[in-house]
Amino acid sequence: MKTILFFIILFAANVIQAVTGFAGTLLAMPVSIQLIGVLEAKVILNIMAFASCLWITVQNRRYIQYKILGKIILWMGIGMIIGVWIFDRVSLDFLLPCYGIFILLIALKKLLIQRELSLPGWLLTISLLAAGVIHGMFVSGGALLVVYASSVIKDKNRFRATVAPVWVILNLFLMISDESHGYMTPDVLALTGLGMIPLFLAIYIGNKIQKKINQTVFLKTTYILLAVSGISVLAS
Repeated sequence: MKTILFFIILFAANVIQAVTGFAGTLLAMPVSIQLIGVLEAKVILNIMAFASCLWITVQNRRYIQYKILGKIILWMGIGMIIGVWIFDRVSLDFLLPCYGIFILLIALKKLLIQRELSLPGWLLTISLLAAGVIHGMFVSGGALLVVYASSVIKDKNRFRATVAPVWVILNLFLMISDESHGYMTPDVLALTGLGMIPLFLAIYIGNKIQKKINQTVFLKTTYILLAVSGISVLAS
């Protein structure tokens, strides 16, 4: 039953990701942790994000802004190394409540502060570093990456095309790290293979929905669900 629920969460989160371009893994991770465990959720959702973003990268490669992509990879890569180091050494009893608070703050910011804040360059760079740290720990650095990317890339197509290969490159390194740590067990890989079915179905349906749904209403619903996810992590 927990496996079925995980696939339902995986499907729903990736429909949202396809519609909004935001919050897929961030929304799926808290519930997945409770259903299948931290390590399993981290490995599977990382591979899922790699697969879906590789698809987007190939389709939109002509829009990629390589100079911006290089800066993102540099700073997030440094942060990710720090995040993996922290995850291996700090107790999950401490990390999980911090993660829950992070998710809740992101959701409340999106719900209560609609205006995008104008930040100085050095603070935007710190947001990239912090995005890498969060991504290294819980494969959920997207919210902080958006803070930087939305300030330097205004065109929708270029934004999506430049952000997607970030996850392809960084998630590949996380996959190598997970393999070296022995996290990619046969059971996890089997679950990942089965999960590809709801993943690609969700991407297909999400792309169809995106053309018809009220984006503002859908985003607000997403952030409410994100807040509930953060609270569930804190309560567990």
